[in-house]
Amino acid sequence: MTSSDIRRAFLDFFKNKGHEIVPSAPIVIKNDPTLMFTNAGMNQFKDYFLGNKQAPYKRVADTQKCLRVSGKHNDLEEVGVDTYHHTMFEMLGNWSFGDYFKAEAIAWSWELLTEVYKIDKDRLYVTVFEGDSAEGLPKDDEAFNEWKKHIAGERILMGNKKDNFWEMGDTGPCGPCTEIHYDGRSDEERKAVDGKTLVNADNPQVIEIWNNVFIQFNRLKDGSLEPLPQKHVDTGMGFERLVRVLQGKQSNYDTDVFTGTINAIENIVNKKYDYSDSKEAVAFRVLSDHIRAISFTIADGQLPSNTGAGYVIRRILRRAVRYYYSYLDYKQPLLFQLLPVIAKQFEHVFPELKKQEDFVTKVIKEEEDAFLKTLEKGIKKFDAYIEDSEYIPDYFSEENSTKKETILKNNKILEGADKKIINGVFAFELNDTYGFPIDLTELMAKEKGWTVDIDGFNQALQQQKHRSRAATAIDTEDWVIVGDEFSQNEFVGYDSLEVKTRIVKYRKVKAKGKEQYQIVLEATPFYAESGGQVGDTGVLAPLSTCGEGLGVRDTKKENNLIIHFTDSLPENINEELIAKVDVTKRKQTAAHHSATHLLHAALRQVLGTHVQQKGSLVNAEHLRFDFSHFAKMTDEEIAKAEAIVNEKIRENIPVIIKEMPKDEALKLGAMALFGEKYGDIVRVVIIDPNYSVELCGGTHVGATGELGFFKIKLETSVAAGVRRIEAVAGKPAENLIQQQFQQLASVREALKNPKDILKAIETLSSENTEQKKQIESFEAKQLQSIKNELLQKVQTINGVSFIGEKVEVSNADALKKLCFELKLQLADYVVTLVSNISGKVSVAIIIDDKIAADKNLDAGKIIKQNIAPLIKGGGGGQKTLATAGGQDASNLDKVIEVVKNLL
Repeated sequence: MTSSDIRRAFLDFFKNKGHEIVPSAPIVIKNDPTLMFTNAGMNQFKDYFLGNKQAPYKRVADTQKCLRVSGKHNDLEEVGVDTYHHTMFEMLGNWSFGDYFKAEAIAWSWELLTEVYKIDKDRLYVTVFEGDSAEGLPKDDEAFNEWKKHIAGERILMGNKKDNFWEMGDTGPCGPCTEIHYDGRSDEERKAVDGKTLVNADNPQVIEIWNNVFIQFNRLKDGSLEPLPQKHVDTGMGFERLVRVLQGKQSNYDTDVFTGTINAIENIVNKKYDYSDSKEAVAFRVLSDHIRAISFTIADGQLPSNTGAGYVIRRILRRAVRYYYSYLDYKQPLLFQLLPVIAKQFEHVFPELKKQEDFVTKVIKEEEDAFLKTLEKGIKKFDAYIEDSEYIPDYFSEENSTKKETILKNNKILEGADKKIINGVFAFELNDTYGFPIDLTELMAKEKGWTVDIDGFNQALQQQKHRSRAATAIDTEDWVIVGDEFSQNEFVGYDSLEVKTRIVKYRKVKAKGKEQYQIVLEATPFYAESGGQVGDTGVLAPLSTCGEGLGVRDTKKENNLIIHFTDSLPENINEELIAKVDVTKRKQTAAHHSATHLLHAALRQVLGTHVQQKGSLVNAEHLRFDFSHFAKMTDEEIAKAEAIVNEKIRENIPVIIKEMPKDEALKLGAMALFGEKYGDIVRVVIIDPNYSVELCGGTHVGATGELGFFKIKLETSVAAGVRRIEAVAGKPAENLIQQQFQQLASVREALKNPKDILKAIETLSSENTEQKKQIESFEAKQLQSIKNELLQKVQTINGVSFIGEKVEVSNADALKKLCFELKLQLADYVVTLVSNISGKVSVAIIIDDKIAADKNLDAGKIIKQNIAPLIKGGGGGQKTLATAGGQDASNLDKVIEVVKNLL
């Protein structure tokens, strides 16, 4: 039977037993604070078990996508290493909500396994709950007696509370369960060792395939159990394990659930999967498993990110990248190439992936690209660290001279076997600089026989947090109450940009050595920063004088309090004031905010309705709009979106703003942004009911014509699956076009006003390329000449051919080229070349492999320990080739002498 046949046989069997076949719930859980992901087939039925909702059907069956990589169900490090753990897996299940119970569930389990699937009865064992005297729970005699009708008594094993009593949580529905185990060993092995002794003993060939849970109790808060008025059945059978059994394989990965993916990987990396326990074979298994978890979670709405469920997906993806990079020697994105195989395989089971194949493919590829850029650098850094036990991270370079010994001692890498412990500060550097999650560093360390000083890592992490807090520390004094502290603090700025008001309270704040004041007004026209729109600026002028008043530098919210930032206080704190918003700045900010709404709607037209706002910045100078999309926009797409916005501007559409109940607004089609908190009454901004309707608290123009003109400046990536557009409207858009024309005129003038400016630039570029080639040719000839001169200066010191000379070259790279040229002409050599290039020192050392071994010489260490201090610089490299750069050119002869003395 194929895996599809096996799945269909299960569903058809229970359909014939009166079960409703329901679709899988999404793998990403959005409304259950106790779970990130669906980790069991029963998750979508929890409300039925808890009695919160009446089940629409008494009997249900399905296949459910599950993910177990976080919390107590964390199998990630076993995935690919063994034969039966997975991140994402399918759970076949049948449920009874107050209908049938143990007799039917057990009988049907046996019937399906032995009569439909034809599994050898002699290879099956079952477990039942043995009881627990401490809990006052008796042995599950009912299940035991039902099993005796189908299987010999010696194959019915007693299981403890850990294995055979299921609980949803600390409280709630629970009950005994009965498991069905399969012995997949050879006949010879089965004769030698009784299979029942290997049940629940972590034997890879004696595995649980089906668990029948009988929910008959309710766990109360005091720990006691009470019988449920209705009894339920909750079963789960691991699909991948079942297929392995029915297809007679020793590993889940040898079944057709995975072989299609593994074959695709073989074709991509041009290597063969050999079924072994080698790192290469593990990599095949890791990739074939992880791609399923990654693709299905993204299809269900969870993009990789740095927090929460998104971080779990990023962690899985990076683990997969690490495996193909290191063990399959594949240095470019691979996972995204597997999407067509996975989408096709599950097209009729989980169709959501096939429907979003392009989207998911592009999200994964972008995430792979981003990680691969830092992975290579980080792995090289890690390998260099392993080779150099006295490595101190660059992260603390300013403190190295005084803290080197302390750091080494704290991280236990000074002497003896303790050198096998990775410096925690270094592990933090990999995390902070190269994006390595700590568990990836631990995995790499484990493979080298090292461990990681987690305490040191956490200490470095806390130090970084402390530095961040210190950098943003604000010294805030107490509020000084002037008027009625409980006055309304009303925002009137939607309708008025200038109002009479008074100060209610103020306080002094100090940040980064600068003093400011924060002022709260009775009523204010100043918009406080929120929803991506910056806070207003303006003045607070005394009503009794014609003075210019205090400048309001910014306006922010603290909870619901609108706070105005000023550099000083009025002379008379009790005097009535005129609060004036900077009208020009506000109007231009409002224009940019309205432009973001027009842009959002245009992007959904051009790119698709998957586009959702993910963040924004709106000020007087420009707008920045982040949105969900999987690929760089083409020039044509950018032009089309821009054209739509400008068309809406020319139509001069009235911008209608209404307040209404949230439910009414959503029925109207208003777009609510993810992550935003809305009250019962919301503000709805309508720019043509058929074009743009959004919930928004910001300020806007009266009609789209006020925007004048809209121009996109830039489209870039923010994160995998999130793009950013920077644009301008109104006067800033005019300024941009004027600047570009002026720049074009300057270019034309610099090129002597040619008729065809593009052709002139192409000619200039071609001439430049040719001149570079000539310069490179001259430099190559010069290096050949220098090389020949150096070969005449070889000294023999203790059997070593030594060249140590000052040379004149134009760049540091030329020193390395010279070293490589000399290497081809010498044997048993050590070469040290130094140069003063425009006042900066460059050093290159190259050592013959044999000499490095015989003389215990290490070019990288020589550079770090002997050369860098002499030239007041730094550097490093490999054992046989290293370079350095520095500021002090007075010791060039001494550099050569130091290396010479080492011989």
